[in-house]
Amino acid sequence: MPKVTFDTDKCKGCGLCVGACPKKIVRLSHGKINTKGYHPAEITDQSACIACAFCATMCPDCVITVEK
Repeated sequence: MPKVTFDTDKCKGCGLCVGACPKKIVRLSHGKINTKGYHPAEITDQSACIACAFCATMCPDCVITVEK
């Protein structure tokens, strides 16, 4: 099963990964704020991930890791 992890403290909440996900399982957190004051990205359904890595490719800060 693919595994997606986010370095939430480095995420600036730009949302590029949200738009890039073909399965629509990446979102910006509503209840969490990181140390920089942003709402970081998170995955909503790990089991639905197809490990395409579009989210990681779009991330300008390289905070997303996709493991197959």
